[in-house]
Amino acid sequence: EPDEAKWDSAYGPGRPGWHIECSAMACALLGETFDIHGGGADLQFPHHENEIAQSQGATGKPLAQTWMHNGFVRVDNEKMSKSLGNFFTIRDVLKSYDAETVRFFILRAHYRSALNYSDAHLDDARSALKRLYTALASVTPEAVEIDWDASPYAQAFAQAMNDDFGTPGAVAVLFDLASEVNRTGSAKAAGWLRALGGVLGLLQADPQQYLQGGGDAGEGLDIEALIAERQAAKQAKDFAKADAIRQQLLDQGITLKDSPSGTTWERS
Repeated sequence: EPDEAKWDSAYGPGRPGWHIECSAMACALLGETFDIHGGGADLQFPHHENEIAQSQGATGKPLAQTWMHNGFVRVDNEKMSKSLGNFFTIRDVLKSYDAETVRFFILRAHYRSALNYSDAHLDDARSALKRLYTALASVTPEAVEIDWDASPYAQAFAQAMNDDFGTPGAVAVLFDLASEVNRTGSAKAAGWLRALGGVLGLLQADPQQYLQGGGDAGEGLDIEALIAERQAAKQAKDFAKADAIRQQLLDQGITLKDSPSGTTWERS
């Protein structure tokens, strides 16, 4: 700790307290009033109430326009803590999961709710996100510029977000749109799915690249050559060979998707 952060007193070296540090940093970097102040639910009292009292006492202005207190992160239903040895960083998580999957996992829970981290929950989030990308891969999305009154989906999405940043409800709208895309093949619905997903920082990657990316499933296989070989076997009515190729790929973590326009693949 730098010497200039301390001063001599009759009781020994003094230093600023945690509460005043935050007020000073916020004022210096964000201004006397800023839009959003976040933090864990456990910081509401006394830390944030002290920040408000001393900042508004000094400036006469509101410290923040909106306060958002998030729930705790839990690991397999236990509170994350260094003492329990279940502490990890985002760098650790990104070694196993792509960033969009992690973002989607977080958005599926309300920010004030406890977030229960586990590999099983991350795997489930990735599978759910792939369902949205699969809908986008099935039809080319129409370009959509968001008008919040132009679509009932946009209205429902905005209503969810305006209700205390209700991301679970907004994500539910995305799945409703994906269902419509799968049912009707609507390029307009696909456009709304992509556009509304973008508000949350989701669904902006190329769908096929996303579905085929991540992990090492199928490594060393010429997947396209095997798909062509399977297609030739189907045309020759050698369905046993075609099924064997599908199973060979599935055993290597590759799932084939047949459609009228051809066969595509994704990592399982």
